[in-house]
Amino acid sequence: MVSIKSRTAIEKMRKAGYIVMLTHKAIEDNISSGVTTRELDRIAEEIIIKNSAIPSFKGVSGFAGAPKYPASICASVNEEIIHGIPDGRVLKEGDIISIDIGAYIDGYHGDAARTYKVGKVSKEAEHLIDVTKESFFRGIANAVKGMRIGDIGKEIQNYVEANGYSVVREFVGHGIGREMHEEPQIPNYKDKSSGPRLLPGMTLAIEPMVNIGTCEIKVLSNKWTVVTKDGKLSAHYENTILITENEPEIITILR
Repeated sequence: MVSIKSRTAIEKMRKAGYIVMLTHKAIEDNISSGVTTRELDRIAEEIIIKNSAIPSFKGVSGFAGAPKYPASICASVNEEIIHGIPDGRVLKEGDIISIDIGAYIDGYHGDAARTYKVGKVSKEAEHLIDVTKESFFRGIANAVKGMRIGDIGKEIQNYVEANGYSVVREFVGHGIGREMHEEPQIPNYKDKSSGPRLLPGMTLAIEPMVNIGTCEIKVLSNKWTVVTKDGKLSAHYENTILITENEPEIITILR
């Protein structure tokens, strides 16, 4: 069942979203060649906790048989699509890294992801990042009262494929609120089901995951990290949005 948030709940979600974006800003400021993904995780956790929130991802359950997630952020480098576990890996010039951050405060979650450049990257990598971000904004142009969930994914897929890339099918956007993952699921592609109609008070995490090559994926032996099957680059862009009477409100962007 899709939940409609009260004014009080929305204010709490705005607070969570603000903390997520403060954390992203700090991550962006610290990404450089020579930094480890574990250090980025430390920075993120410190900021989330300093702002009286809890990292949404740390300790959550994953796929069947997977251990609980051990870190505060997901740090997915190059061909890693999502759920890259921070460790001693050192970032190097030309890498791209997708950082997914969630924060939980006063009973509600905020969630956002960005793909960052490490120094100077290839034109191909830069274009992939730009297309992924723009596909999000193309999608939420349809995130308005009276439209359907499927109208969002259709626009994302159309834009991504027009640029010669592919969208991941196995992982999708989602409702968000008291739980990190709520109904409805939000595919980044045309689905047979058009999904429920959008109503004011719905809060959604829209998150295109875009691959340079095939849309096919595989899961690594850690049972968390998802990578492109062909080893080519992937990018991720996500925001938590609120459906309103007019344009959607993005609650995980600093203003």
